[in-house]
Amino acid sequence: MAQMGRPRTFDRDRAITEAMHLFWEHGYDATSLAQLKEGLGGGISAPSFYSAFGSKEALFQECVTRYLSTHGRVTAPLQDASLTPRVAIETALRQSVAMQCEPGHPRGCMVALGVMSAPSVASADVARALDASRARTRAGFVECVQRGIASGELRPDTSALALAAVFDSFLSGVSISARDGVDAAVLVAAIDQVMRLWDGARQMT
Repeated sequence: MAQMGRPRTFDRDRAITEAMHLFWEHGYDATSLAQLKEGLGGGISAPSFYSAFGSKEALFQECVTRYLSTHGRVTAPLQDASLTPRVAIETALRQSVAMQCEPGHPRGCMVALGVMSAPSVASADVARALDASRARTRAGFVECVQRGIASGELRPDTSALALAAVFDSFLSGVSISARDGVDAAVLVAAIDQVMRLWDGARQMT
């Protein structure tokens, strides 16, 4: 007997990745249901979409979770106390630049570009996880600078907030530069330049 109804024609795990790329590239509001349905395994019907994911917002949250547990791990060294603070910052920056410029997904960082993921008041709540991730990264930079001051590596009059803001702003800027097609080698060289600010704040011995 022939089976009734339309069989499931897409791989859900792969669909999450494809949807993540669409949200990463276009942002939450600008990514339409039509784009999502077309991009998920060659296109699925609206009933199949809602059956699989519940809603566009629920799918976005799954995509954010996927991103933060994979690509978003590049800044994890900032919270790694086993690394010296300078190494933690430089490692996070280098890993982030490498990820943002590698092939296989949109350029830039979905977290840093999250400001465009929910520009409307009606959908502002969907980006809270991205907001929290950016806040965690900023806090990580501050903690690293504070550790540098506490250990005596940096001068005691160093402003942890100000120096951390430089690194955080640089990292956010990398996302725009990567999206604009700036060569990865240029961004890697820029890391060497920005780390000189750390060296300039070193305690004189």
